[in-house]
Amino acid sequence: MCSPLITFQRPTFLRQFLKLTAVNVLSNVMVPIAGLLDVAFLGHLADIRHLAGVSLATVVFNYLYWTFGFLRMSTTGMTAQAIGRGDEEEALLIGLRHGILALLLGVAIVILQVPLRQIGFAMLSATTEVATAGEAFYNALIWGAPATLVNFVIIGWLLGRSQSDRVLILTLVNSGANVALDYWFIVRLNWASAGAGLATALSQYLMLLVGLVILSRDGRLIQMPFNRRQLWDASALKTVLVLNRDILIRTFALISTFAVFTNLGSALGTIPLTANALLMQVVTLAAYFIDGIAFATESLAGLFQGQGKLAQLRQLALLAGGLSLGVGVLFAIAFISYPDSLFGRLTSHAPVLLYLKQYVLWLLPVLGFGSLAYMLDGYFLGLTDGRILRQSMLQAVLLGFVPIALIAWYHHSNHGLWLALALFMAVRAFTLGWRWFRHHHKAVVS
Repeated sequence: MCSPLITFQRPTFLRQFLKLTAVNVLSNVMVPIAGLLDVAFLGHLADIRHLAGVSLATVVFNYLYWTFGFLRMSTTGMTAQAIGRGDEEEALLIGLRHGILALLLGVAIVILQVPLRQIGFAMLSATTEVATAGEAFYNALIWGAPATLVNFVIIGWLLGRSQSDRVLILTLVNSGANVALDYWFIVRLNWASAGAGLATALSQYLMLLVGLVILSRDGRLIQMPFNRRQLWDASALKTVLVLNRDILIRTFALISTFAVFTNLGSALGTIPLTANALLMQVVTLAAYFIDGIAFATESLAGLFQGQGKLAQLRQLALLAGGLSLGVGVLFAIAFISYPDSLFGRLTSHAPVLLYLKQYVLWLLPVLGFGSLAYMLDGYFLGLTDGRILRQSMLQAVLLGFVPIALIAWYHHSNHGLWLALALFMAVRAFTLGWRWFRHHHKAVVS
């Protein structure tokens, strides 16, 4: 007789999961720390328009880069499943297919940078000074697009092979270079937002160089024979395109939600825009911690799926879900309890600090529900079930975010905007959780 779905025993893979999570968290946290130093360097300049401009331009890059986040996500899940089946050749082919696609897309972004900038900034509301600062950031950062997208694939491929230690090395290189260049360009050379963009672009190329060196030193990859015709196998390419299509739709909807949130906040004025940007920095920082758990979940879910281990899949989701929720809630409580100490390190502008204290409580529902949504995203990415991710995201946008955001826009309410974002996270968590429950309930019954 099958045990009930809610039964949870100490998983045999606990040590492996905790090791992957620890390394992934350490790797991930380097990225937002560099981003927070960007904010701190810019936030302490005499003119606040540079910080507001970078916040605005970041929305454009979220569309450009997060939209192509499927390059990492699909690479990880497909690679992990291939490793679970013991198919090293297919794992290599997956990395090569995605790498070529990433390079082509990155070059296309550079070629189309002018119309992309015009379209992107035309969608956003800002004063002339803020827009000018944002465009300076964009014009420098856009040249890093090819390196950024190929790095997505390298990271995804290493995560799929559970080689988080190598991902940590790459992240340390990227973040360390970014911080050093930020200081030099922003503080020493006074290049402001343009310096922040150039620092990030150059650090991406350094990360790519180190990543290629790491891969080239793996003798197994260099010596592994494979049929080059298989690289362009029609069936394999179709699988890649269908999965990437679903993840692309999911990611585009996610980015659009954050973009609308930021844009509606910018219509309230520079101080609300900046305050919301600082609060979202906290959400982003927490997300990088939670994503460390989600990445470990993604790697092991793909591995267990490839091996056909359904019991381990169920244990994995329960373990990762509890840990993710705890991290999200603790982050929210810390910033709610000590807003002056923590936010004061990001900006010295008193009006911004005073304003954001009215909204800091919204971090609790946003991070509480969001933590579960992020983990379940990783779980279903490991299963390479893009359809579930796409449907859940669209439901969260249309049912959770859009109705309340429209009301908030009509009443010029920043509290309404944060309520819309909290409901967006809640719908994501509940819809993905329900699909997980149904999936494992069917497995137990059968």
